[in-house]
Amino acid sequence: MRILVVGDGKVGHVLAEQLTQEAHDVVVIDEDEQVLQRTEDTLDVLCVRGNGANAKTLMNAGAAKADIIITATHSDEVNMLCCLIAKRLGTKYAIARIRDPEYNESLNILQQELGIDMAVNPDRGTAVEIGRLLRFPFATGIESFAKGRVEMVEFRAHEEDAIVNMPVHDINRKLRGIPQVLYAAVERDGDVHIPNGDFVILPGDKVHVSADMVTITAYFRYLGRDNMRIRNVLILGGSRTSFYLAKMIIPMGIHVSIMEIDEKKAEFLSELLPEANIICGDGTDQEMLEQEGLQNMDAFIALSNRDEENLMTGLFASRQGVPKVVVKNNHVSYLDLINDLGLDSIISPKTITCSNILRYVRARVNGGGTKVEKLYRLMNGKAEALEFIARLNDPYIGVPLRDLHIRPHTLVAVIVRRGKVFVPFGNDHIEAGDNVVIIACEAGISDLNEVIRR
Repeated sequence: MRILVVGDGKVGHVLAEQLTQEAHDVVVIDEDEQVLQRTEDTLDVLCVRGNGANAKTLMNAGAAKADIIITATHSDEVNMLCCLIAKRLGTKYAIARIRDPEYNESLNILQQELGIDMAVNPDRGTAVEIGRLLRFPFATGIESFAKGRVEMVEFRAHEEDAIVNMPVHDINRKLRGIPQVLYAAVERDGDVHIPNGDFVILPGDKVHVSADMVTITAYFRYLGRDNMRIRNVLILGGSRTSFYLAKMIIPMGIHVSIMEIDEKKAEFLSELLPEANIICGDGTDQEMLEQEGLQNMDAFIALSNRDEENLMTGLFASRQGVPKVVVKNNHVSYLDLINDLGLDSIISPKTITCSNILRYVRARVNGGGTKVEKLYRLMNGKAEALEFIARLNDPYIGVPLRDLHIRPHTLVAVIVRRGKVFVPFGNDHIEAGDNVVIIACEAGISDLNEVIRR
């Protein structure tokens, strides 16, 4: 497909890189010549210098024959205007990044009037992810499928966990009463493994397990991981993400404190969030953090605009014994360092945004195929979890999985049928309307028929 990406920032560049890897014809539009030169030197894309909200620029970029335009500039208004003009010129689909909370209430109307097919809010999406982590504080990552019926939880295996140093096929046989979950993927020393029955989980492994919410909760209760409840949270930085997160978790009975160095922004937040404790001060000052009761917090969440500040304050909070530390980081190059330092819960707005957009793009690659409903990039993009809804006439319908050809390095993880969640085995089959979740150690899958064949 021909895809226009307006805005060559963090999100735009990563999207262009991923889309070219998936064999799309990508055009990148930006006004900054130096930024475009970097992209032209590193990616196989066409770069067009100019204002994406200018009809002439869009015409030069081929908007009349484009399949999708993705607008990711720093301005919500520019993003919306780009979509409007591109759709008028003939672009089939439009995706806009819209971040300002003021547009939330009227977002549906804006999408209808401006021809925006998908609106992406990185700040709200990030807040949702953090909210999930606060519900399961022991987890380093959580994804949900089938309208919340299935959850995939990432956690780091500890020496004292009953499941370590034991083949996967022995876990349910030897550990009486342990709820049955799927061991979907394991990351060890930077490598991703899809475990078979002989695979042995070791201390330090990052393990992904899947099941319905009740089973997942019971599983971690069995492991003794559910003994912590989040009651007090300290957030570094009064960003939009902080605002969205506070609005989500305050009704859950969680006391929220937000530390913001900018006096005007702190005053504004205190008006928007009267239930929260807004502190005007430097959140990177260790003495101030201690004065504000960091040691008594159940969770510390670093959401400043600087990844380096988030990393250092998150590390300090961890060393002070805060049970749950979440750090916002958009630098992929930092991830190995952060993991080595013991900070597991890393949130990347850039990754969340890109995953949502890639899901939408893949769903339109083949109009007649079984489309991607959800897509999560796991383990720093080394693996993907995808959800599909099986169609009536697909050739694998009704055939036992053992009689089908499953794509190498791919796992049919979970099937949801009429609200019931189960982990499939060789004798199980897929029926029309099933939600099917797969795990793949590769990118670019856009159709369930690419994974399962007769």
